[in-house]
Amino acid sequence: MAHDSLTLVQDRFEAWSSMETLAERMVPLIGTLYRDNNVITSIYGRALVRQGVVDIIKAHRYARQVDEAELPIAETFPLVEAMAEMNLGACSVDLALLANRFRRSGGGDVRAFLDTELADVAGKGGEGVAEPTDVVLYGFGRIGRLLARILLSHQGGGSSLRLRAIVVRKNGDDDIVKRASLLRRDSIHGPFEGTITVDREANTITANGTVIQVIYSNDPASVDYPAYGIHDAIVVDNTGRWRDAEGLGQHLQSEGVAKVLLTAPGKGALKNIVYGVNSDDITPEDTILSAASCTTNAITPVLKVLDEEYGIDHGHVETVHSYTNDQNLVDNFHKGARRGRAAGMNMVLTETGAAKAVAKALPQLAGKLSGNAIRVPTPDVSMAILHLELRRATSVDELNRRLRSESLTGPMRTQIDYIHSPEVVSTDFVGSTRAGVVDGLATIVNPGSHERSGEDDASGTNAIVYVWYDNEFGYSCQVVRVIERMAGEALPTFPKPQA
Repeated sequence: MAHDSLTLVQDRFEAWSSMETLAERMVPLIGTLYRDNNVITSIYGRALVRQGVVDIIKAHRYARQVDEAELPIAETFPLVEAMAEMNLGACSVDLALLANRFRRSGGGDVRAFLDTELADVAGKGGEGVAEPTDVVLYGFGRIGRLLARILLSHQGGGSSLRLRAIVVRKNGDDDIVKRASLLRRDSIHGPFEGTITVDREANTITANGTVIQVIYSNDPASVDYPAYGIHDAIVVDNTGRWRDAEGLGQHLQSEGVAKVLLTAPGKGALKNIVYGVNSDDITPEDTILSAASCTTNAITPVLKVLDEEYGIDHGHVETVHSYTNDQNLVDNFHKGARRGRAAGMNMVLTETGAAKAVAKALPQLAGKLSGNAIRVPTPDVSMAILHLELRRATSVDELNRRLRSESLTGPMRTQIDYIHSPEVVSTDFVGSTRAGVVDGLATIVNPGSHERSGEDDASGTNAIVYVWYDNEFGYSCQVVRVIERMAGEALPTFPKPQA
């Protein structure tokens, strides 16, 4: 028995070492494909670009969620190795889907297989990325700095977005140093991955080689962007100061601005875009858009899936939301009811417009949802509790299977994630790139109000779904997706669906 145990230990270690070796060899190939050819590689939506050895191994292990078996790196490495020799054009390649198709084809010559599958981009030498689009961050608070991090991480291949400037009000002689420090260090999201330097005379912050102009202004209509070489820019307004077309239209009065995106719910007739739900509504003619709120982005994709699958008659959304910068540290005056009380000491009952805002992305749910919010003493990650009366009965297992399937292979897999663990808590979702994460173990299904009560029935029409969301980073990822669509980014994806 001792010998068998020792053999098992040795076999496991050798298997891990073999995976490490292949992952180490894969890292530079993935990097070269990204930088030189604008090729973005992933495994069931889990990006491999700029990932380390262990992260690549974990991504292959994640494939078991879909295929009920880990994806062997020994199967994906030959594909990546051959792709690196094909001088590909810009594209997005899912290695899990590609490996599965190669396996089903019977294997054989990897290069011959790829010559067929990637024929549209073979030999294109990185061509296919849209013309560079200048991006300006108007405001540099919590969301602004996370947008900067994400945009900077995307530069270098596959993306046409170029972070050119931030516009802020000056808060003292050392303002630019403070701004750079806040970008460099974050108590919640950790240190910036890279290097940052400041040029006080030029008012620039250079992050990972990208020069970001810091422009000081109090008036969005009078910024001279062309003076800094900025043209046809997308201005992302993170201030929340203006929320209608008239106010946000001030940005368009500045020369060098082409489009404006608000990182808050828009008022009036503004399109409120929840990426993955109504992002197809974005047209080249749109000059002012809203990316809605973090809560609206978290719940709308889940509501869309459930409405299409079962129909939603009516419901209530309760948000348990981390405190935000607009609340007070200690009791003090605040224009909002209850929000003036100490954020770190209290649960604060307040209002939310997220439930009503859903209708701007899903008009069929207009008037069907009510909502409320409780601010709680945590700095990040919130939860939305969807209490829904469905039109068609379901069960916990069936409902969870549908949402899990969407999170893995559905059209909104970049918006919806799914977890089935009894141990997770809010901090486990810091840094989630998804708009929301369904907690499968918390799902409840009861008989509906029109159904017989008092019976032990596994199905019903009354469903309660719990959705975690990183109200800072997850939302910022959604905002960047909207910016990419506004800029006209649309990389071809491979492998293509088979007829």
